[in-house]
Amino acid sequence: MKFEAILFDCDGVLVDSEPLTNQVLREMLAEAGWSMTQAECMAYFVGKTVREERAEIEARTGQPLTQDWLNCFYQRRNQALIAGLEVIPGARAAVQAAHAATQGRIACASGADRFKVEMQLRKVDLLGFFEGRVFSGHEMPRSKPAPDVYLAAAGHLNVPGHQCLVIEDTSVGVTAGVAAGATVWAYSPQAAGDAALRLAGANQVFRCMADVPGLLAAG
Repeated sequence: MKFEAILFDCDGVLVDSEPLTNQVLREMLAEAGWSMTQAECMAYFVGKTVREERAEIEARTGQPLTQDWLNCFYQRRNQALIAGLEVIPGARAAVQAAHAATQGRIACASGADRFKVEMQLRKVDLLGFFEGRVFSGHEMPRSKPAPDVYLAAAGHLNVPGHQCLVIEDTSVGVTAGVAAGATVWAYSPQAAGDAALRLAGANQVFRCMADVPGLLAAG
């Protein structure tokens, strides 16, 4: 089918931010008393927001998750991203193809806070494609896996959810896109993640963001 709008997740789809963010989170949680490996931290937190895991963090550390702690995490996270963030290979070609295929009806719909999303897109020189069309789950009644951020993006573009394509990389994000009524394609660099993405409702799983232009042309 021809999609009237294409909605991109940000972290792990457009920017390779997850390893940097989770390294900071793992270090800060260890300092607070919850030790885990980087792989364990990634497996638990990718696709989720720290504030939504407040109860688990407090149970594991035995300490309240304060706003000061969150502010420190955001500051250290942002410093790491500014220093080391890189674009996902092929993401620029994917965004350009989506922009051309929809006459510019594309948006970035992320579970992260707006400052982080816009800072990251600016750093990898993609913000121009999404100016005025960046949506943050922090500003919605519910974040992913609820569909709110995708519904907000689709509504802004004046396109019904069922006429949208969502590009995601986590089962939490796929669930959100499906709940919004969209067709969801899942970017999965490693085959190990395919089953969970398909179980969440991904219509298609692909290995490289550079595949997107060809997939759009074929569809």
